[in-house]
Amino acid sequence: MQTFLRGRRVGYWLSEKKMKKLNFLAFADMCRKRGIEVVQLDLSQPLEEQGPLDVIIHKLTDLILEADQNDTQSLLLVQRVQDYIDAHPETIVLDPLPAIRTLLDRCKSYQLVHRIEDFMQDERICSPPFMVLNSECGPDTLEQIEQHGLTFPFICKTRVAHGTNSHEMAIIFSAEDLKDVKPPCVIQSFINHNAVLYKVFVVGDSYTVVERPSLKNFPSGPADRKAIFFNSHNVSKPESSSDLTSRDNVEGVSQPPSDDVIRELSRSLRQALGVSLFGIDVIINNQTGQHAVIDINAFPGYEGVPEFFSDLLNHITSVLQGQSSSDCPTAPTAQPTSGQLTALASGERSCAPSQECCSLLSKESDSSSSPWIVEGEGGLKGSCQRLGCTPAMSPNFQQHCVSTIATKASSQ
Repeated sequence: MQTFLRGRRVGYWLSEKKMKKLNFLAFADMCRKRGIEVVQLDLSQPLEEQGPLDVIIHKLTDLILEADQNDTQSLLLVQRVQDYIDAHPETIVLDPLPAIRTLLDRCKSYQLVHRIEDFMQDERICSPPFMVLNSECGPDTLEQIEQHGLTFPFICKTRVAHGTNSHEMAIIFSAEDLKDVKPPCVIQSFINHNAVLYKVFVVGDSYTVVERPSLKNFPSGPADRKAIFFNSHNVSKPESSSDLTSRDNVEGVSQPPSDDVIRELSRSLRQALGVSLFGIDVIINNQTGQHAVIDINAFPGYEGVPEFFSDLLNHITSVLQGQSSSDCPTAPTAQPTSGQLTALASGERSCAPSQECCSLLSKESDSSSSPWIVEGEGGLKGSCQRLGCTPAMSPNFQQHCVSTIATKASSQ
């Protein structure tokens, strides 16, 4: 047992459904065998009385969404967590509440993806253009769609990226079907990808890529056919088999995602948001072979990731060891500032040429160089990709990139 783990305390808050789905009590037992005390948090009571806490693991997405709708009880519960974080900045939070808010908003997360892609300047990555519709489509909506690079067919999704409704989507094939679009929503160009989705499950600096069924190929351009409504959760189940996921018309490029592209994408998201537990949905354009990020999820289900508990415990061990170690010298003057960090994670640009639709696609990018050293072994889970510490980065920033993100308080 590593001596620095003895007496460390990890608090967690998950819904009952999430706990059962993950069998989280087995993880708690695994932690205790390593000398880590695991505490289930009671948000009805002040967390100060349940501390001290070295790490907080949570999935507060339901409560954050309800708090954003001014639900009094949820506001109180989320604020209790925030109060503890504010009083104990040394506590490692998996994951920061501001980052969760970003991932709960598809518009903001897609915008972040495009900013990261601009920053990376990797021709192997090209995520689809998107646009957010805040009200019913008007006479100039089609023109706005074309101006922002969207083409038929496109996918229509809820703006909120959480909950049962977030899986309800539609494929829109023509201007006639725009009447079926129910705002507020996000529309995103559909990219043919030979009916294969790659779900990337990230835990700290390791990740696992799981192949799942996805939507079949459709002809490019407008088509005289009705909109297709579907549930993305059902479509991408491992055992899914339907006409929507048919691979009868597979053509062009069929290849798994590149390991170094996935590693760099996950690293960049971790750096921009300070997140450790998230999922990335990636497809491969069957015409160009380019990688496209079509969704990002906070604390996903990790189905098909048998090493999830081991990866999570290793990550917790790593960040706690970082707290206890002085191996990485601190150089505060060289640490990225809050403005630099959030240049990718925030900085929304709104283009609203009409009252009917509002585009929130920003292509600004941050030109600062990355302070990360990536050490990795190949393979799609291959082994875990590890992030080393450079002299330009403080240990606290390396652990969770939280300290410089403005903190202000959103299941699976």
